[in-house]
Amino acid sequence: MKRVDLLRHLRAHGCELLREGGRHSVYVNRSAGKVTSIPRHREINELIALKICRDLEIPNP
Repeated sequence: MKRVDLLRHLRAHGCELLREGGRHSVYVNRSAGKVTSIPRHREINELIALKICRDLEIPNP
């Protein structure tokens, strides 16, 4: 999955960028009170994308 598509999915479900780390971006779902980090790669493994969505308590892409 492309990182751009995953980020678009996260924003569509109310998640927002909290901060930029060294090699990861940290996103937050304020309504669920959940935070997770997203690697800065062009392609993100499908299993990692599913884990990110599960961590933020949003539907899978």
